[in-house]
Amino acid sequence: MKEHIISLTLETPRSLPSNGSETRVDFQPQEGLLDRFCPRPLSRVQPSRGWSPAKLGPLRTPPQTRDWLSSGGASAGAWGLLVGNFLEGHLGRPGHPSCSSGPIGPRGPLAMSRLLIRGGRVVNDDLSQVTDVLVEDGVVRALGRDLLPPEGAPAGLRVIDAAGQLVLPGGIDTHTHLQFPFMGSRSVDDFHQGTKAALAGGTTMIIDFAIPQKGGSLLEAFETWRSWADPKVCCDYSLHVAVTWWSDQVKEEMKILARDKGVNSFKMFMAYRDLYMVGDKELYAAFSQCKEIGAIAQVHAENGDLIAEEAKKMLALGITGPEGHELCRPEAVEAEATLRAITIASAVNCPLYVVHVMSKSAAKVIADARRDGKVVYGEPIAAGLGTDGTHYWNKEWHHAAHYVMGPPLRPDPSTPGFLMNLLANDDLTTTGTDNCTFNTCQKALGKDDFTKIPNGVNGVEDRMSVIWEKGVHSGKMDENRFVAVTSTNAAKIFNLYPRKGRIAVGSDADIVIWDPKATRTISAKTHHQAVDFNIFEGMVCHGVPLVTISRGKVVYEAGVFNVTAGEGKFIPRKPFAEYVYQRIQQRDQTCTPVPVERVPYKGEVSKLKPKDSTVGTTMQDHP
Repeated sequence: MKEHIISLTLETPRSLPSNGSETRVDFQPQEGLLDRFCPRPLSRVQPSRGWSPAKLGPLRTPPQTRDWLSSGGASAGAWGLLVGNFLEGHLGRPGHPSCSSGPIGPRGPLAMSRLLIRGGRVVNDDLSQVTDVLVEDGVVRALGRDLLPPEGAPAGLRVIDAAGQLVLPGGIDTHTHLQFPFMGSRSVDDFHQGTKAALAGGTTMIIDFAIPQKGGSLLEAFETWRSWADPKVCCDYSLHVAVTWWSDQVKEEMKILARDKGVNSFKMFMAYRDLYMVGDKELYAAFSQCKEIGAIAQVHAENGDLIAEEAKKMLALGITGPEGHELCRPEAVEAEATLRAITIASAVNCPLYVVHVMSKSAAKVIADARRDGKVVYGEPIAAGLGTDGTHYWNKEWHHAAHYVMGPPLRPDPSTPGFLMNLLANDDLTTTGTDNCTFNTCQKALGKDDFTKIPNGVNGVEDRMSVIWEKGVHSGKMDENRFVAVTSTNAAKIFNLYPRKGRIAVGSDADIVIWDPKATRTISAKTHHQAVDFNIFEGMVCHGVPLVTISRGKVVYEAGVFNVTAGEGKFIPRKPFAEYVYQRIQQRDQTCTPVPVERVPYKGEVSKLKPKDSTVGTTMQDHP
């Protein structure tokens, strides 16, 4: 058998002429080729030392590969594999003139991050197609059919067979509270355990909340949460920051966070009076500053004053158990606050994001506002889509207490299906979990008074499967909409797209290989979260993550983790997300009110009388 020799000069293939037993591939210069296919950063390659076939030597390959390349069957990705393998064999040699430090070959750290996902159905929000995915150094390098050369995987490349499976962008959980100090306790899922559980469920990024106390510094809260998260996270994360009071200091710190710290979303609480709640005047000021700095305003929408008064009433009636939690904060207080927040945001022309939409009434308000052209987004959560509030009347106190969260789950059993319908049809936009978990002994702080039960439920691990089961398997949404509501829309709103939320060349290799036909039964006995209860206990879900890939590394496979604390990274988010602000800015240009030009009034003007001390108003003359 003849041996064919291909000599490469490390640029881009132009032609592949055949001349007997030797084939030379000519290349045209293309900046970035080494960045794309060399298993090391380009900064460590020194082309000035002279690249040539003579210096690098030949790449020997079997005739069938040469014929395959000559026939045009090789895609750009396949060429990349060939070039990458060639470079590994030569640049990985210690002492090679183009190496600036030790070996970077098949056993080097970056070479081990090369993956080829073969034969899966790649699902984005707008398109599904069967294609291979080449991953190198944490990012997607190529998409195409038959990226693997006929002789098999080059050294240092792991091939994952995804035939018959779906290949999805990793999920983005828009709403978590890990190791959150709240209501006299601290949530038990910390940034290590919580993000590990997220990976097990197919979520590769979370967005948590830094929440200062009233009077506290937003910047200090941000740095505190960073100090908790950075050493522990197993997946990428970012932070929203809460505005719990208002002053010139808060206004300035919001500007600094957006400009310098990678924060483009701020949350205001309309509930938790005397703890986090802000009034309408503060909402108007905070929304105005969000718009000024290019951030998204978020609200926890409940009428905190009504809740506080109704809670007193329930306790006076002797209702001390978890059912009192829902009774004092019915749908009406959520819907009223939602409409009020939308009204204030609309007055400012500020984009609004309503977190944890829990009721049919609030969801209808958002749907109507969107149809009226308001820039508002609604976020249902896994709990509200997967279960309901009938559990508050369970005879077992600890069972009922584990469902306590704010806003509460609704006792109307048709609510989850209703919310899922709106999510499927774009009336609601994203999905989070509000994952804020407390063990039974912590919930028992409120055993005699429901107002003292720490609020929060689980969901960070089960969100993807619950939404697949209740949304896709039920026929309410297709696989593309599933990707949209579990990752892509969040990435667009929070200015992470297309780095996150999409499988495309150049995107982060946050990928889930998903088996749509497999099933799993959710249980606290088998979940990976720290909490001792699961609100979805016993639910059988179609749709199971087989492999989770974070930044190009297989971190979870067949029930086994391959990840350590601190491997995740903080992802800064720039302000003025185009997906959100394009409409806002255009409206400022075209819809700003202007004064009516008139001839000045020159007639008689009444004189004001002195202030009437009995009425407290200024009396005015009348003709």
